[in-house]
Amino acid sequence: MKRIHSCNLVLFIVTMLAGPAAAREQWTVEQAAAWHKKHPFLVGCNYIPAYAINQLEMWQAETFDLAAIDRELGWARKLGFNCVRVFLHDLLWKQEGFLERAEKFLATADKHQIGVMFVLLDAVWDPFPKAGKQRAPKPHVHNSGWVQSPGLEILKDPKRHDELEDYVKGVVRHFRNDRRVHAWDVFNEPDNRNSGSYEQHEPKDKAKLSLMLLEKVFAWARSVDPSQPLTAGVWHGEWSEKKLIPFNRYLLEQSDVISFHAYSPLADVKKRVEELKRYRRPILCTEYMARPAGSTFDPILGYFKENQIGAYNWGFVSGKSQTIYPWDSWRKKYTAEPEVWFHDIFRADGTPYRVEEMRYMQQVLGPKQ
Repeated sequence: MKRIHSCNLVLFIVTMLAGPAAAREQWTVEQAAAWHKKHPFLVGCNYIPAYAINQLEMWQAETFDLAAIDRELGWARKLGFNCVRVFLHDLLWKQEGFLERAEKFLATADKHQIGVMFVLLDAVWDPFPKAGKQRAPKPHVHNSGWVQSPGLEILKDPKRHDELEDYVKGVVRHFRNDRRVHAWDVFNEPDNRNSGSYEQHEPKDKAKLSLMLLEKVFAWARSVDPSQPLTAGVWHGEWSEKKLIPFNRYLLEQSDVISFHAYSPLADVKKRVEELKRYRRPILCTEYMARPAGSTFDPILGYFKENQIGAYNWGFVSGKSQTIYPWDSWRKKYTAEPEVWFHDIFRADGTPYRVEEMRYMQQVLGPKQ
């Protein structure tokens, strides 16, 4: 029998009595434009608290730290951020009190006038997630403990994909009319093979398997008729009509609003935006900012604001995720903090990594954009 969380019991009973909601279609261009009018410029970060090595440690009851979250989101608001992109995990659905903790997170974010984009599934980093106490970080290694959702055992077996239905429907249903939730990112980089870290464990047909699951996730999420848009971002390859691969075409043609990742200089970002404008939908860059790669706030953030493109940089507070280190830390040995941070804006005590960077951001955003 389906597990029903206490705070979701009333909603579940009402839904069952009313009968199943008809699955809505992809938003029209006009519906997407109306949503964008309410959120003309979303600016924030991909947020993981300094205390957490991954999604599980952020949310599980034993480690969930609302005081730390409150403090860090206060820094985000002072900087001018009005949104965060936050990763959930399917294993959390089976844990008592998960939705209550999500409610507390949203209330805290709302106190700081920050809305949330929830990410339901993620194909990046460790394919062997386990609930409970998480391992300590590997010293000086970028995202050494981040975990995929679902894990490999479910992803590689299409017969088990339906095990995620309750999770996807349950979470989206609970928050489907919640103004504090800006959007749903249904699956982060679903065909990412994690080259340089866990590629030896990835199934050879990962893209095929992920697409099978992705099709179901879009359908499940739409079946509960959320008032917020659904999206799944493109992150590699060419996006012009002539060079668009089928997988990326599916992502773009199913998304209510368009999202993309770009860890590259401004010229490439502009090119990618031009490739996406033909969809005539709001555009969100849900991952950017890797300083050594030329992806920097100055001038990219200014370009995003000028063009009303949602901007979510990766990283906020230096912590257990260790994303101040570059991706190559999986292959190259580091023994101390890099001179140029890869991601993140603040040190754990709230002091900025680069004062001049902060000044630029506040100049672009204003203190309370």
